[in-house]
Amino acid sequence: MLQKIYGQIRHVDPEANIVIATSKKQISAIHNQLGKDVDISMEPTRRDTFPAIVLASAYLHDVRGISGQEPVVVCPVDPYVNEDYFQALKQLSEQAKTGQSNLVLMGIQPTYPSEKYGYIIPENTEPVSRVKTFQEKPDVKTAEHYINQGALWNGGVFAYRLGYVLEKAQTLLGGSSYADLFSRYAAFEKISFDYAVVEKESSIRVMRFSGQWKDLGTWNTLTEAMEESSIGDAILNETCQNVHIINELDVPILAMGLHDVVISASAQGILVSDKDQSSYIKPFVDKIDQHVMFAEKSWGDFRVLDVEQESMTIKVTLRAGHSMNYHSHQNRDEVWVVVAGTGRTIVDGMEQRVCAGDVITMQSGCRHTIVAETELKLMEVQLGREISVDDKQKYVYRS
Repeated sequence: MLQKIYGQIRHVDPEANIVIATSKKQISAIHNQLGKDVDISMEPTRRDTFPAIVLASAYLHDVRGISGQEPVVVCPVDPYVNEDYFQALKQLSEQAKTGQSNLVLMGIQPTYPSEKYGYIIPENTEPVSRVKTFQEKPDVKTAEHYINQGALWNGGVFAYRLGYVLEKAQTLLGGSSYADLFSRYAAFEKISFDYAVVEKESSIRVMRFSGQWKDLGTWNTLTEAMEESSIGDAILNETCQNVHIINELDVPILAMGLHDVVISASAQGILVSDKDQSSYIKPFVDKIDQHVMFAEKSWGDFRVLDVEQESMTIKVTLRAGHSMNYHSHQNRDEVWVVVAGTGRTIVDGMEQRVCAGDVITMQSGCRHTIVAETELKLMEVQLGREISVDDKQKYVYRS
């Protein structure tokens, strides 16, 4: 979805100034997908959309040197849209640039009475109108009432002059400098931009958009955009109806006699849900606390295979020509078993060529890395009573 949105923006406006706001753990994957030159505002931890937008705005002002008078358009990466959507984003930017309102929202023309979205009720039927009121996510009957009043879906797209959000940061967070906000970020309240700013703003307009727009941020709407009923190793028998499977695991999934169900399986977990109910998984997922089971890195990726009280087993893949950071751990020993490819290890300054079948042992405190000459796959076994992703000290290796 990120690749698609980024490419569409570049197609409509090759000179667009794009900054991606994302969490720290997504950065390597984004660089792998879009290249090293993409501009990223990194969130040190997850704090919902208000802190994220404030931090990104401060990044634009302090790091990128963007004037407070410049218009900024914020949009999520999960809508399924055509080129007219991005032309509308340019119009939204122009509306913000005039300064007639502090905020300009994009209101999506509803296609059915949905319970998944908040609603914007404009004052009139003009293409751009002042906002009369906002309504929370309703039940279907209430949504029908809103639509009869001319309400629009709130798609989370809005524009403002950069200085406006910096003023909000000063008022609500006690500061607007990037360095200050970044240092205090973990202490900020988790709150959406809608609740913190949009619904309290009196100087606000909405611009109508009636083109194709699907929010792929839920499993149900994502499956509506799938061309096939399954992705990955999956079998559905003939009694299944309206069932979709997305399987990223190396084990097969068999579905039989199911109706209106989505199944998603990855290293992070497995979801089996009625399609309508799949829109309400967020509070349950937020309660899940576990190790990161899969991650893309700048050098490749890793997948956790087994977690015990005093050990962890990981499958690591390094791309040819890449290497891990030269690093050490204080609270764990490590063992690498090379299963495919060739490369070289560096352990406390000593270099050694390795290939399939070689075993390398590192005691806690020793500095080590591995360099892939070809694509290199290895099993990493971590041994210790305090295994943590934070137990890592990086160094610079000079041969």
